[in-house]
Amino acid sequence: MNRYDSLSWETMLTRFPAQKIDINDYFHILCPDDDYPAFLDKYIDLPILKRLQGIGLLCGTDWTRLYRNRFYYSRLDHSKGVALIVWHFTHDKAQTVAGLLHDVSTPVFSHVSDFRKGDALTQTSTEEPNALMIRQDEELRQLLTQDSLTPEQVSDYHVYPVADNEIPHLSADRLEYMYPSGLALDGSWTLDEIRYTYGDLAVLKNNDGIDELGFRTVEAAELYCEKFCDIGHILQLNENKLSLHLLGQIMNRAVDCGILHETDFMTLSEKEILEKLEAGFGASSSGNADSLRVLKQLYVTYRTMESIKHTDEPLENHFCVNLNVKMRYIDPLVLSGSSAKPISSVSSKAKKIIDDFLSWHDKPWGCVPLATDK
Repeated sequence: MNRYDSLSWETMLTRFPAQKIDINDYFHILCPDDDYPAFLDKYIDLPILKRLQGIGLLCGTDWTRLYRNRFYYSRLDHSKGVALIVWHFTHDKAQTVAGLLHDVSTPVFSHVSDFRKGDALTQTSTEEPNALMIRQDEELRQLLTQDSLTPEQVSDYHVYPVADNEIPHLSADRLEYMYPSGLALDGSWTLDEIRYTYGDLAVLKNNDGIDELGFRTVEAAELYCEKFCDIGHILQLNENKLSLHLLGQIMNRAVDCGILHETDFMTLSEKEILEKLEAGFGASSSGNADSLRVLKQLYVTYRTMESIKHTDEPLENHFCVNLNVKMRYIDPLVLSGSSAKPISSVSSKAKKIIDDFLSWHDKPWGCVPLATDK
């Protein structure tokens, strides 16, 4: 039996109790106060990074009833978290600043922008302007000079394997976004569990002799693997695919109707985008009346939907999606004797979790009834 057959959307979002989380407590786990890299603060105050405070990590899902997100976690929070992890394990300024800056080109609603551009499978299109934005920001360049750094050293965090690498390996970026995703999406992580698994990590060498974050013990690696794959399962469910695709289509139509402009996605917060969109519904000069009516119908559907249907075929009078999306899972390294090996080669439990994750598929279509005028 596949583990994920019984983990429906409703089950995933209700199986863990609510808990109060102070984000600062989480950051203190990632990097204790006595090791905090104070030089980061001047960068965090830059407009190029402050903009990310208005962008949620969870891809617009804070704005629909389909989700029950337990708190808001921004792309700036994520960027800071990545930087703290990199610093904790490397104490290297260039790598740490590169981690902090890795998301400066993220538009509002995060990976919804990838869905807008037909990039649901790799979800990398938002990264393209990152290096250019870093090179062109004069305030940032001045701070880098103060720290004897160059834009070239911090404009591509992919060159630092502790900061980033390819799935299914573990990196600071992947480590960071799944901790708060589990805290906020379904409450599957607790701070004690984060403290335990994070404290078990070390920089190990993978089979290619490259640095990679990994675990010292099988038990911690199994727990992390299980929780990561479970969150990855949420992202594979039709509810998540539909939510991101629907919001992407809303944004595209809002641009076509002249209510929003492409520059808005890089200058306004998510709240401001939605306020501008709602104001546009009443502007008779903002495009064709039929187009506005469809746009408003999709928007109301997104904001009010509480469940969807999983079907073999698309349904009439529904918004439906049939998509393959990026599969987010992890097969972390764990120490085994004198070497480090993927947990799937050491633990039958972890191998079963990963195999189940990779082989599970939702129904072909996810459909939600279109909102009707009241």
